[in-house]
Amino acid sequence: MRPYERDPKAIYAASFATVRHEANLDRFPADVAELAVRVIHACGMIEVADRLAYAPDVAASGIAAIRAGAPVYADCEMVASGITRRLLPEGTEIRCTLNDPRVPDMAAESATTRSAAAVDLWDTGGAVVAIGNAPTALFRLLERLDEGAPRPAAILAFPVGFVGAAESKAELAERPRGTPFLTLRGRRGGSAMASAAVNALGILAAGGIQ
Repeated sequence: MRPYERDPKAIYAASFATVRHEANLDRFPADVAELAVRVIHACGMIEVADRLAYAPDVAASGIAAIRAGAPVYADCEMVASGITRRLLPEGTEIRCTLNDPRVPDMAAESATTRSAAAVDLWDTGGAVVAIGNAPTALFRLLERLDEGAPRPAAILAFPVGFVGAAESKAELAERPRGTPFLTLRGRRGGSAMASAAVNALGILAAGGIQ
């Protein structure tokens, strides 16, 4: 067996040091760079830094929302489970409506996915939204904004896949509807990235980097 690091603190420190050394973070404001570092760490792909699209105020807006006790909406249980609750203020609600008993009928009536229908149960005004699975959830969120729904404080959009993922994120990046956002262009994404972005906001909101 080859030797390997066993000290969790050393592993943690070396991991983030590697990301900061190898990733090109120069184009990001300092607070957005911290979100980027967490997203890169979650997927192990340094090149993700070059594919991130963002609004310059996404971190500041998300931090303010977290500090104010705003809820976090997740499009799937994996995103919700990946959010480290101890990093958020006590009492912060992490809401995932995908398994709400009303959703299957709503999806059938609208001829859409459960992920999209679940978004209709979100109270988006001032909230932090994290999407790490379903492109249809992001598309529906944008449709709701077009329909006049209150704007979230931040959209952290990392839907993944071969049908609609790249397109939904391109729509967000090109027409963000006045909403601060962070997203990863292309097919890549996933729940770990979305959760990591929320965790980064929590750390920044608490006044530190861990």
